[in-house]
Amino acid sequence: MTQAKSGVSYKRTRLHRLVILLPLIAVWFLHVATVLMAEQANEFQVKAAYLYNFGKFVEWPSAAFAQPDSPIVIGILGTDPFGALIDQIVENKKVGARSFVVKRLKWSSDLKELRDCKILFVGASEKAHIDELIQIVKTLPILTVGETPGFAERGGVIRFVLEDNRVRFEVNVEAAHQAELTISSRLLTLARIIQQAAAETRKPG
Repeated sequence: MTQAKSGVSYKRTRLHRLVILLPLIAVWFLHVATVLMAEQANEFQVKAAYLYNFGKFVEWPSAAFAQPDSPIVIGILGTDPFGALIDQIVENKKVGARSFVVKRLKWSSDLKELRDCKILFVGASEKAHIDELIQIVKTLPILTVGETPGFAERGGVIRFVLEDNRVRFEVNVEAAHQAELTISSRLLTLARIIQQAAAETRKPG
C-alpha cells in the first residue's frame, strides 16, 4: 500500500512539474518565433531602405524620364516580400523634384510596365525567368535588383546578399553601363564588385 501511494505521489509530482513547465516552454517557443519574425522583418526593412537609397546614389540618363518631375518608379516583380514597408519608407520622399511610386508587377510575355520602372526588384519567385528578363531590360535604363544566387553574374545590376545576418550587396558595373546608369562611387565603396559571366558559362536558374 505504501509503495502504491509512493507511486501515485511520484506521478502527481511529475504531472505538477509538467503543468509548471508547459507554459514556460510555450513562452520560450513564442519568444524564438518572435525573434525570427523580427529578424526577417528587419532584413526586408533594410532591403526596402536600400531600394529607396539607390534612387539617391544612381543617375539615370535624362531621356529615361518623360518630365523633369517624373517619379522614380520602383517595381516589385513577383512575390512581394516587403508588404507595406517599402510604401512607408518612400512615402513623401523625393530626390530633387522626383517622388517615388511603388508598383507590384507580375511576369507576362510582354512586360510593358517594366519600361516605366527605374528600379526593378526581382523577387525570388521569378528565378526561372531571370535570364529572359535580363535580355529584355539589359539596354533599358532600369536598375535591376535581385536576391537570388548568381543574379549579378547573369546580368542583373545589384544583388542583395545576407552575410552574418547583415544585408550587403553586389554590383555588376558592366550591367550598369549597358543600362546607361551611373552609380555613385560612395555606393560602390560599400559593394562587392562582380564580373559578368560569359553567356556560354552561365548556368540557368
